[in-house]
Amino acid sequence: MGATANLSKAGEVVGFGLDSVVIVNYVGGIPGGRTLDVTDFAPETIKAGHLVIRSTADETVFKPMPVTSGGDAYASLPSDFEYAGVVVNSVSKEAPFVGIMNHGTFNDVAAPYPLTAEIKAALKEAVPTLIPYHA
Repeated sequence: MGATANLSKAGEVVGFGLDSVVIVNYVGGIPGGRTLDVTDFAPETIKAGHLVIRSTADETVFKPMPVTSGGDAYASLPSDFEYAGVVVNSVSKEAPFVGIMNHGTFNDVAAPYPLTAEIKAALKEAVPTLIPYHA
């Protein structure tokens, strides 16, 4: 079963920070977006440009890519997951409803965490239409 979230909770303001510069060229994404499973995700905000992963065992389960305990980098890709795209706009962890771009260009320098060479290679293989870019 996919992730669930409370639709009736009062909204809160999320700072948009670098949202306007992260997505350079949006060509396409997952229709309707997804509600992310934020179990074990520590940050309070899921920022634009954050990598999204999908379960290979249950294609309805999408999660934000885990981050290290120090909160300064992506952790390892969990087993049974693959890259699915990037978050289009910043949202609160309490309301993890996100647009997911899987076709287009994003500014990896403005993204919330650096992309290692290993992540870039795996992302290119999993989602070849998603291009990290910076000037």
